[in-house]
Amino acid sequence: MLQIYNTLTRSKEVFTPVTPGKVGLYVCGMTVYDYCHVGHARVLVVFDIVVRYLRHQGFHVTYVRNITDIDDKIIARANENGEPMAQLTGRFIDAMHEDAAALGVLPPDEEPRATASMDAIIHMIQRLLDKGFAYRADNGDVYYRVRRFAAYGRLSGKNPDDLRAGERVEVDEAKEDPLDFVLWKRAKSGEPSWDAPWGAGRPGWHIECSAMSTCCLGPHFDIHGGGMDLMFPHHENEIAQSEAATGQHPFVNVWMHNGFVQIDEEKMSKSLGNFFTVREVLKTYDPEVMRYFILASHYRSPLNYSEVNLEHARASLDRFYTALRGLALTGGEGMEAGYVKRFNGAMDDDFNTPEAVAVLFDLARHVNQAKAEGETGVAQRLGATLKRLGGVLGILQRDADDYFKGDGGDASDEAIEALIARRSEARGNKDWAESDRIRDELEQMGIILEDGPAGTTWRRR
Repeated sequence: MLQIYNTLTRSKEVFTPVTPGKVGLYVCGMTVYDYCHVGHARVLVVFDIVVRYLRHQGFHVTYVRNITDIDDKIIARANENGEPMAQLTGRFIDAMHEDAAALGVLPPDEEPRATASMDAIIHMIQRLLDKGFAYRADNGDVYYRVRRFAAYGRLSGKNPDDLRAGERVEVDEAKEDPLDFVLWKRAKSGEPSWDAPWGAGRPGWHIECSAMSTCCLGPHFDIHGGGMDLMFPHHENEIAQSEAATGQHPFVNVWMHNGFVQIDEEKMSKSLGNFFTVREVLKTYDPEVMRYFILASHYRSPLNYSEVNLEHARASLDRFYTALRGLALTGGEGMEAGYVKRFNGAMDDDFNTPEAVAVLFDLARHVNQAKAEGETGVAQRLGATLKRLGGVLGILQRDADDYFKGDGGDASDEAIEALIARRSEARGNKDWAESDRIRDELEQMGIILEDGPAGTTWRRR
């Protein structure tokens, strides 16, 4: 049985969907004013694996990942660039989709945007006003009354009485209480705005996700995910807004939060300036290496970004693809039950990808043993299982030779293979000096040769 760690209860719980056989999953997506960094990549990959595994287990999943395309940072960046806001966000939405595709992330089933969800946002704010959970302040903004919601702090474990203004709580003299947060910001000159019954303006950040998630999945759904930094105040505020507006308790059954990506034990973030964009990393590393680097750690653990860890990820993938190399896998072979049971057992334990990867390593070792002993049929079956279980994690789906040869380099495949043919001829003539010279030349080009009984194979460094 699948068990998931629920942030709301601080415990692992057996997963029981609201509707048998179906799963509604909402994940807070990107605020699109810049390129995705490695922290964003972790969110994309983690919940892609969650979706893949749920589907592997036979669930019908509706995966919703929103886009925030209106907020203070977006407006400020558009003004800095001197370009229309829609042009800025459109460019970075396209870039996000490109990065996600490179990392093997499947598209969500629905991808609502804040600017296209304004009717739902306004409707939810109006319900909160009608119920007395919100008020229009003297400055024209609309705020949420935090103390009116008795369960506030349940997710984050924070007591409203202990929260001090200034600690992740905006100080504003227009508020009735320093804890109150903005639902609607009155229109300002030079900023985009939308008409609403209480005055023109634009939404606060938190209300967007409440409106978009309930519109796509209903007032009560299965799983809500996002980075750990969103637990407070964003997700705490989502609960308060959604449950107050809909009257549905609970809003979400299971809250999942992935851990931070760190550099030198400090959270990677744009605000701290210590981030690497996905595009920067992919200039040096294969996208599958980056994906494996992310899934090799448990999603709730901190993930330390370093060249050493990326090199470990690359070496691990090399081992898997070496095992698969030379096997004529058609994709139709059966799965080895023992390995499948162990793999599923690992993933059923709160999506424990490091343990699942350990099963793949055992498979790869046994594939290599079978190949070495000439047991082609055994190697074939085990290799097929390795490839199919790897697919649940979104890895090992390429042809092994294509993986090793890479997607580029100064030398073409044809030029490399011509040099290898010349080296083979020199070896046949026992011209070891020429053979070594060609190997050295290829090594200078970043080409690694591997001589075996079946001949010479090669890969790019």
